[in-house]
Amino acid sequence: MKKSLLVLGLIALFVTSCGEKKKDEVKKEVETEVKAADKEVKEKIKSPADYIALGEKLFTEKTCTTCHQPDAKVIGPSIKDINKVYSEKGANLVAFLKGESEAIVDTDPGQVAIMKANLDGFVKDLTSEELAALAAYMASIK
Repeated sequence: MKKSLLVLGLIALFVTSCGEKKKDEVKKEVETEVKAADKEVKEKIKSPADYIALGEKLFTEKTCTTCHQPDAKVIGPSIKDINKVYSEKGANLVAFLKGESEAIVDTDPGQVAIMKANLDGFVKDLTSEELAALAAYMASIK
């Protein structure tokens, strides 16, 4: 009986440790892919204008224009209103886009729910560099 328990314990330990090893391997693989994507983006960016151009391209491709226009509130606040609030509050737009901070421009619960769903669908796959380019484009709209 004691041998059975010992064997079962060893099997459980082995299975658990293998599972953790697999998780580590997958995590390293994902981190490598993200670093490669970041490197690819960095290689394309040669100047601040390139950075803003990339942000504008992403803003259009990720359909941000559906809800946000430079001067007018459509579904979401205008880009100028977003810039104004983020500037006044000293907030970080990239942190918001990453889901690391709460909404501060339009805080209506219904709007926030729509916004979070859209962010999860459209920008979650962007690299940190691409998110920064997106924020740079938005900040360039005066």
